[in-house]
Amino acid sequence: MSVLKGKHIVLGITGGIAAYKSASLLRLFVRAGAEVQVVMTPSAREFITPVTLSALSGKPVVSEFFTANTGEWHSHVDLGLWADAMVIAPATACTIAKMANGVADNMLVTTYLSAREPVFVAPAMDLDMMAHPSTLRNLDLLRSYGNHVIEPAEGELASHLVGKGRMEEPEGIFRYLEEYFERRVAVENSPLKGRKVLITGGPTVERIDPVRFISNFSTGKMAFAMADEAARRGAEVTVVAGPTVAVPADSRVRVVRVESALEMLDACRREFPASDVAVMCAAVADYRVANPASAKIKREGHEPPHLELVANPDIAATLGAEKRPGQILVGFALETDNGPANAMGKMERKNLDMVVLNSLADKGAGFSTDTNRVSIFRRGVVEPLVFPLKPKTEVAADILNVIETL
Repeated sequence: MSVLKGKHIVLGITGGIAAYKSASLLRLFVRAGAEVQVVMTPSAREFITPVTLSALSGKPVVSEFFTANTGEWHSHVDLGLWADAMVIAPATACTIAKMANGVADNMLVTTYLSAREPVFVAPAMDLDMMAHPSTLRNLDLLRSYGNHVIEPAEGELASHLVGKGRMEEPEGIFRYLEEYFERRVAVENSPLKGRKVLITGGPTVERIDPVRFISNFSTGKMAFAMADEAARRGAEVTVVAGPTVAVPADSRVRVVRVESALEMLDACRREFPASDVAVMCAAVADYRVANPASAKIKREGHEPPHLELVANPDIAATLGAEKRPGQILVGFALETDNGPANAMGKMERKNLDMVVLNSLADKGAGFSTDTNRVSIFRRGVVEPLVFPLKPKTEVAADILNVIETL
């Protein structure tokens, strides 16, 4: 039985050539047992008739605020409250711009602005429109509002010229919604609910002098994606984070800011005893300067400075030695070669329950990206779990799914 059975879905259709595909999407929703209300923009009726959609949904199609022959008022507020999800497919550049900027001049956009449940947007336009800075900005705005933008995966594009901007196929949109609601059911029943989760994230900064430092390219995106996902599952989340631009989207996530590896160790040792799960996601500098200068090192008239480095403490190993029975400790391993062997070795040396391995050799993985490709090694299990390249938000869900089984 589909997880969409009994769900109320508002299907928004805009005036694009891909509107004909909306009939197939509507049919998939209805077959899954969902109740669907179609809302069309006036221009969408030029591409597909309301009669077709009404026949498939079993409901009159809503397009205007008033029914022309009876004067009946259609309440966008009631529709927004009724919906368990709103799907806009196709979403033209015009409608995306209106949604992003609150231009409520038709029934579809006013319904969107009244929607309280998740909104899924499937863009459909030509390549140049999709690549225009204004469209990209508007899509980023929609994402920042918490909307889901559904696009074909890069590997599924027929070609660079015809692929970018093409609406995701109805089956792909349907599958996306099913997976979303399956995840939501899993979140509602998560074993992490009410448990305390500690996550480290971002780089550490090791000072050379007051203006220079040693660090790395970590952004903290993976750590904060995990923090947001854990908070959604009902966990009480604390992130000990080095200097990052990335921040958690979920206001329930508590962030403890640190700078150096020594500061991160101190913060982790304070937080770890009360934690049920700890995930060491930070890229901690292996070395620090033994004697950082108290004043800016001058270039003029001086030889290049000789930096004496000393090893930083291993935070994961320190916590592994202090771990009590029942606590779960997870490490990350970013490798360039011999990844599986290094990950397994790290798990044994540091008393970890699980190691998440990724590689800089994988395109789209590692630092500064919005995607990652990981393999997960578990104590006592020979074969790793291998996942394809995904957005870090989805990788976070995969990692937490495995943690929940430990």
